[in-house]
Amino acid sequence: MKDKIHPDYRYVVFKDKTADFAILTRSTIRTNEKIKWTDGKEYPVFYVDISSASHPFYTGRQTFVDSLGRVEKFRKKFGESYSAADASKKKKKK
Repeated sequence: MKDKIHPDYRYVVFKDKTADFAILTRSTIRTNEKIKWTDGKEYPVFYVDISSASHPFYTGRQTFVDSLGRVEKFRKKFGESYSAADASKKKKKK
């Protein structure tokens, strides 16, 4: 391998801002701050906005969209005129 062309691959702590969660892994990301890890050593830290500890899908706080309500709202807004226009287009194609 050539010297001085590869990024610095080192241990970095990724810390979630909203949850008390951090993970130590290897990365090439550049950071200016350091944090003391559980092993007593200092590592560069990169703060993330969301992780598996705070993401609604993984925490079970996910909200479900009522798709039936959306269809009914659409039909109420446009009425039968939309479906009638769509049906007339299909008849013309035949």
